[in-house]
Amino acid sequence: MKIGQQSQQELRRHLGSQGLRWSVGPFIVHLRAKVPNFPQFLHTFYGENLLLSPPWDDIADFHLTLHPPPGLRRFWRPKVHFRLDGNAFFTPFPLDHAPPLFEWGLNMAIASRSNHYLLFHAAVLEKNGNALMLPGTPGSGKSTLCAALMLRGFRLLSDEFGLYCPQQKRFMANPRPIGLKNESIDIIRAFDSQAILSQEFPNTRKGTVCYLQPSAESVHNAHNGAIPTWIVFPSFQESQPTYLETLPQATSFLRLAANAFNYETMGATGFECVHAMIQSCSVMQLRFDRLEEALSQLHTLTQSTQPTVPT
Repeated sequence: MKIGQQSQQELRRHLGSQGLRWSVGPFIVHLRAKVPNFPQFLHTFYGENLLLSPPWDDIADFHLTLHPPPGLRRFWRPKVHFRLDGNAFFTPFPLDHAPPLFEWGLNMAIASRSNHYLLFHAAVLEKNGNALMLPGTPGSGKSTLCAALMLRGFRLLSDEFGLYCPQQKRFMANPRPIGLKNESIDIIRAFDSQAILSQEFPNTRKGTVCYLQPSAESVHNAHNGAIPTWIVFPSFQESQPTYLETLPQATSFLRLAANAFNYETMGATGFECVHAMIQSCSVMQLRFDRLEEALSQLHTLTQSTQPTVPT
């Protein structure tokens, strides 16, 4: 049963008992959680896909729990623990930071259990069946650009992981809340006053974070992937002019391979996938200071480039 038909109280009850199951792109997540206010976050940012999990249906890629510690510790500086298949991978977070703990925990689960995909640290968006990939390091402006492009009509495939399927030769959709940090929060809030943002979570290991709800189009089309067509390495550089330049193929290959979490694990398959992308995609570097100028450059690129469909 779709959770949208249920009350917040019903959602909380199922989370605390048999749990919830839902699709996150190509993955099935099963979650149990006993954390105040967390059901509201889950309903807002995943609600359309949430399913009540019957006790006999325990099939999932990831079995996750978010629980406070037992005993009196839950009352003194209350914390929340994250577990994947019963195993702890993080130190406990403050209880009111359960949403970022869940998001980072799910990231860790995907990164550790998805070696049938080539995993890039990249935002990926779709336009007319073609994928724009934004590989980025922290501070590059990747998530800010990703959020703004989605709010301007691009379909979100992923903000955190580019899931490339070697068999289908395309990126898989994995639309989840877009994580925004520090200055990016106010930039996106000013960029689109209608954007649905979570509360802010200060003093995390990444500073202040909050989450942007994925667009309805992105969620409704989560079963549709996209062919890699444009690869743009963003680089936010304050007080510098915005410009987009083509990268040499050798440089492109090295930077893209270095951006893949499991490139070495994939062996020859990883090499062949990166090589095919470099051969078939327009590979660029975008240096920018102003968001609107960067968006203009990317819109021009995706409208004028004639993509080459890989065979």
